[in-house]
Amino acid sequence: MDETYSISQLAKEFDITTRSIRHYEDFGLVSPSRKGKTRIYNRKDRIRLKLTLRGKRLGFPLAEIKELLDMYDTSNSNKNRQLLATIAKIEQKKSELEQQLLDIREIQDELDLAEVRCRTAIEKNSRNNRRKKLSSEK
Repeated sequence: MDETYSISQLAKEFDITTRSIRHYEDFGLVSPSRKGKTRIYNRKDRIRLKLTLRGKRLGFPLAEIKELLDMYDTSNSNKNRQLLATIAKIEQKKSELEQQLLDIREIQDELDLAEVRCRTAIEKNSRNNRRKKLSSEK
């Protein structure tokens, strides 16, 4: 018989809240069976949860994670199509991250320039204040 898990076991194992797991269930990422009000997760649910968390860590939205997971749940007859779709999502995410890196570098350059201008203005104001003080003392 397949090993089963409770929601609290999975929450503890993956260091997430039971509420998060219920959210993933509502989203269709995991589909536990029920015994009364108790959720019973199987090996497949545990793997899907693990892959969901990995996808989130990599920055994929839940809809895309579900799309990829559901693709693998269908048939094994078209593995190449599944793998190509996964590669396309990975390439798209990498491209988005590269653009974010460029944007961050540009913002850092702008901040560096603004900081230099502020420091220069402070120095200029300090010199002017010293001159004024010296002039008033004469």
